[in-house]
Parts: sequence; C-alpha cells; structure tokens
Amino acid sequence: MIYKSKWPVVAVVDRPLHEWVLGDAAQRGTRPAMVDVSSGKALTYGELAVMVRRLSAGLAAEGIGKGDVVALHSPNTILFPVVLYAATTVGGTVTTLSPLATPAEIAKQLIDAEARLMVSVSALVETARAAVGVVRRLTGRDIEILVCDSADGHRTVLELLRDGDVPAFELDPAVDVAVLPYSSGTTGVPKGVMLTHSNLCTNLEQLSGLHYTGENDRVIAILPFFHIFGLTALVNSALRRGATVYVHARFDLDTFLTSLERDRITHAYVAPPVMLALAKHPAVANLDLSHLRRIICAAAPLDAGVQRAVADRLGVEVGQGYGMTELSPVSHLHADGDLDEPASCVGQLLPSTQARLVDPVTGLDVAAGEAGEVWIRGPQVMKGYFGRQEATDATVDADGWLHTGDIGRVDEDGNWFIVDRVKELIKYKGYQMAPAELEAILVNHPGIADAAVIGVNDEDGNEIPKAFVVPAPGAADITGDEVMAYVEGQVAPYKKIRRVEFIEAVPKAASGKILRRELRERELARS
Repeated sequence: MIYKSKWPVVAVVDRPLHEWVLGDAAQRGTRPAMVDVSSGKALTYGELAVMVRRLSAGLAAEGIGKGDVVALHSPNTILFPVVLYAATTVGGTVTTLSPLATPAEIAKQLIDAEARLMVSVSALVETARAAVGVVRRLTGRDIEILVCDSADGHRTVLELLRDGDVPAFELDPAVDVAVLPYSSGTTGVPKGVMLTHSNLCTNLEQLSGLHYTGENDRVIAILPFFHIFGLTALVNSALRRGATVYVHARFDLDTFLTSLERDRITHAYVAPPVMLALAKHPAVANLDLSHLRRIICAAAPLDAGVQRAVADRLGVEVGQGYGMTELSPVSHLHADGDLDEPASCVGQLLPSTQARLVDPVTGLDVAAGEAGEVWIRGPQVMKGYFGRQEATDATVDADGWLHTGDIGRVDEDGNWFIVDRVKELIKYKGYQMAPAELEAILVNHPGIADAAVIGVNDEDGNEIPKAFVVPAPGAADITGDEVMAYVEGQVAPYKKIRRVEFIEAVPKAASGKILRRELRERELARS
C-alpha cells in the first residue's frame, strides 16, 4: 500500500536556492546571521546579502558560470554560505568536500565532479594542494585553489569581491543542480548526488510544516556544513527563517556545552554520540539550559533510552528525523509539540511525501504492521547520480520510488520506525562509508589476498568498520595492527578500520559478490 503524509500538501518551489534562502536577508539588516564562536566575529544578514552579491560578480568575472562546479573544502565557517550562494547565483553547482578527506579522496571527487575551482582554508590548504596535484598528474588539468582566510600563494575569496552584475542566464530550478554532495547510496563507492534548486527549496517548505525556527531563535552549528544534514538544518533552513547560527569549526564537547549555555541556544541538531554525552556527562547537570527548547537527532539510529534520558534531564523536546542525501535530505521528522510520539520513532512523513514498505526479496508490499524496505516518492527525491545512470536506475525506479535500503515499519498513528538496513553502508557517528571503498584499499596490501568489511557495534553502541582479512601466501605473520595502520594512512579518520579478523576465505556468491550478510550473521551469533 502507499502511505501518505497526514500534513497538507506543499507547492513545489520553483525558485533558485539563493533567492529562496536569502530573499529577506537585506531587510534583516544588522540582525546577526552567523557567529563564529571561537572569535566572536559576526556576519549580519545585511552583510551576508552584500557579500553574496559581490562575490557572485567576482566569480562571474573569473569566468565561472552556469554548469560550472565549485568545490567547497572547508570546516564550518561564517563564509561557507557566502561561497555557496555566490556560486549558485552565477548558475554554478557546489560540491562539498569533507575537511577530513585525504588528498586521494579529494582528487577522486574533484575529477568525478569535473570541478573548475576549489575553495579551501589555510588549515587545509596543504591537503588541497596535494589533491590538485593528483588531479593534474592524472588528467593534466589544473584547478585554482582560493582560500576563505589567507595562505601564501593563493588568492582569497575576499579579493574577488566586486561591484557589478552577473551576466544574464536561464536557470531552471527543476533541472539545474545547486549542490552535488557525495554519497555511497545504498551500495558501492561515493557518487555525486544531483540535488536541484527545486529539490532543496521544496524540502525546506516540507520541513516548515512540522518544525519551525524564527528570527528570535539561536541555532548551534556543530554538524559539518559539508554534510547534507548540516547544510540543510544549519545553513539553508536557519538562514531562510532568520535565525542566528553559532558556528563551531569542529566539535569539542566542552566548547559545545559552554556555547549551549552562554549563547542561549534554542535549537540543537545533533548526531547520536552527542546525545549520549548530553545524557551522561556530569558537566551538563551544572548548566543553565533554560533557553533550549528543541533537539533533533538524525544521521544515525538513536537509542530510545538515550532519547528519553536527554529529554528528562534537560526538560526539552527531543525528536528524531530520517532521510538520506538522495532525499535532499529529509522524508520523516518528529513534529514540533508531538509529545505522544514514541521515543524510538523517526517521526512522520513530511508533507507531499509518499512511502511504501516492500519485501526486499519479492518486491511486493508487506502486510500492514510488518516491516519492509522503505521506498519514498516526493519532490525531494534527487535528480540522480552524476554521470551514473545505471546507479540512478538501481536506486530510483521508473515510477519515481527511491529505494532507501532501510528496513522500517509504521504504526497505526503514522509514526515510522527504522529497524534495520538492507544496504551495506556503514555509519560511524553520523559519517558514512562504503565497505567496497575500504575493501579496494585492503586488497592492494601485498600481504592481503582478499578482504571484506562490515559494520559491527563497539562497546558504546557505535557502528564501526570491521575487516575480515585473508592473508596472502607467505604473509601468515601479518597483524591486525598492520592492517589497520595501512588503511588509516589512506582514508579520513572516521573511515579507519577498527577491528580485524583473519579468515581462510571471504564468503562469496557464484557471481563473485561478497556475501556480507553471512559475516553479519556470524557476528550476531557470537554476540
């Protein structure tokens, strides 16, 4: 059966992202938009509007225009939205890069996304240079690196600010891609997710039907802006509504707790590890968090007990959300004020969103009350994977249903629960990684004949990558520490292999596909 949202339908937004978000920015004048918590420097809404306009003129003068991809390689900064919206204003597409990514990982994305320009920061510029060097060696193409602050040998984005108009061009919000974040999807290696202006703007309107922030609200920004959860909740949504965003370049628990109290935060968007700290850290008991009204947790499953503990300890409303990059990113959310919603659920379907629960084996809808793979259809479904039509067709079917790879169920009140995953993606503290990517690195080790990777739970309940390794002939003395160190040197910190088990053979189907389900079942039997 097809499940439909109980909320009123919202109209599809046929507007450019920068216009939809910043339409009222100039009128908000001196109201602070973004505040850097480390320096106290603030960017007002009026300044944001002017800087976006002037940087877009500068980008246009540099020849950046419709269809050009700008790679944004930065931690959270108050200039992040300036670069984002200036690029979309000239018709460009922004692909976001993780500050934790290695030069090799960045180079892959730069090549795959066909990036023309890269914007970074001084703290990351050496990594950016190394990545561009790889691109130059592999393709013969050079990419200029601009910085948001200052670094020897690089122009700053501030040098590009200029008065003038952007040359006229036609932008179709339903077709033209605003952002190109990378996601592994249900399986495989990271792929560019094409999110159109209309995808993103309409998803903001869908969210506003269940959750509201306004000009008097203060939002804490610890989620990374490069991640679609952070980009939507802390940049697009917060700025459209006129809230003030307190920007943390990186997560530090003490700084986070201090900011919650000192900056009188009203809304916090977090991942499960932060919820665990809020539930158990002794320092929380001494804080005055009377301004805090709402916490939303997403990006990975949250234990119901932890959710209730935080709500009781802080006296705030706590809810979950669900989505994926390919959904712009939200399809389900806990509605403001719904205190009867079960703690373990991920909320209700957003307006204008439909869902099905399908048996992943038969492809048929499951009976009412039973669990099945969650399929989503709505205006937030991505345009597709950039340059990968086959992968797109495998994820979004001919009828527009996006197959999430997650197993869920829905109760009689329309509350949704995510109970398992069909897909093989591993999520570590909200960051996602593809087993295939780690396996490709492992098998390049001369002492490894074959390998498979799955997600297992550590002592704290976090999902971590575990490698099953078949030693190569003559390499019987290879150690787990050696394997972990080998991978660590080639990936971002959150992608590190954290457990290793040596086995005689990796279970595979006749087609050669790794049977990770057998490895997961083996782990469950042990536990």
